[in-house]
Amino acid sequence: MPWRPGLPDDVVPRAVRLRHAGPYRAAVVPTIAARVPAVRAGVLRAAEDAAAEVARFDTRMGAEVAPFAAVLLRTESASSSRIEQLTSGARAIAVAEIGSPSTRNAEAVVGNVAAMRAALDLSDEPTPGAVLAMHEALLRDTEPAIAGRWRDEQVWVGGTSYGPHEAEYVAPVADDVPGLVADLLRFAVRTDVAPLVLAAVAHAQFETIHPFPDGNGRTGRALVHSLLRHHGVTRAVTVPVSAGLLVDVEGYFDALTAYRLGELEPVVEAFTAGTLAAITNATQLVEQLRAVRAGWTGTVRARSDAAAWRLADLLVRQPVVDAGVVARELGIPAQNVPRALAPLEAAGVVTEFTGRRRNRMWQAGEVLEALDAFAARAGRRR
Repeated sequence: MPWRPGLPDDVVPRAVRLRHAGPYRAAVVPTIAARVPAVRAGVLRAAEDAAAEVARFDTRMGAEVAPFAAVLLRTESASSSRIEQLTSGARAIAVAEIGSPSTRNAEAVVGNVAAMRAALDLSDEPTPGAVLAMHEALLRDTEPAIAGRWRDEQVWVGGTSYGPHEAEYVAPVADDVPGLVADLLRFAVRTDVAPLVLAAVAHAQFETIHPFPDGNGRTGRALVHSLLRHHGVTRAVTVPVSAGLLVDVEGYFDALTAYRLGELEPVVEAFTAGTLAAITNATQLVEQLRAVRAGWTGTVRARSDAAAWRLADLLVRQPVVDAGVVARELGIPAQNVPRALAPLEAAGVVTEFTGRRRNRMWQAGEVLEALDAFAARAGRRR
């Protein structure tokens, strides 16, 4: 393909211009809608066993009274962002989620939460429009100029930002993107492929197409959850698969590279191992949060019908609150918010951490500690 640099010659050293002169090669990505993924029996059996574990975890968590669905969705969003080196602590994410100013990375994680919700909401019909909606939800607050639009320029992985000639991988030309995504999503709704195998291959194909200027990895992992929901593997909660991939993130990237070279099994194995690691970590998180909530029952002094107990339940899924959040979520007048907070503050369940007289916020430290511990476990390399 002919290369036309986006920067004027006078701002780029001549040596760089010479290295990026002349035509370049872009990937020609094969269609997969009618292809059957060929994996060995052992790889297929392991993927099917992992999908069965996901379904059992989903059933257990779906029966819980505690709001673990929201917690697990946020942990998946944070882990997926972390794969892209967008790291943020639990408190910063929780602050951003209630609409208060926070760090840019935390706001990016909140965008990922929105993309995940869009992925699950649209899981009945995984279409190109649904993928665009996921991407729009992901980037509308941080990169609105490109949110929800297929790319119209060449993109590549590795090398330099000036041109694609030294890149590790050059994605297909922009004109090919809509057709390739449509083909991918015809593959994604097939019922003759094991769901986890299908989700892993669909994700790898999505990353190979690289349909957006930015946000491909996070959107592609949101698509995995849309497909697990579409095929009935999950019904109630989000298994934080990205947290499992973080355990061996280099292996995950190597598997995507292997897929581009024609090898399917590594990406299926990466998702199988990541799924099982995620279930173990998520189960530990849920057990910690159960223990935290049970401990509050023994330390908080309030009437059984007091708003403080509903606030305690809210804090499990939303560990940072302000007066507006408390009033809205509990359905109480603003003047009653201090009364709901008082027993929890007295017991040390929540503390005010801004030190301000206005726009104050409260945190449930034990919940934040459990969420940060989950992230730390996910980040431990094998």
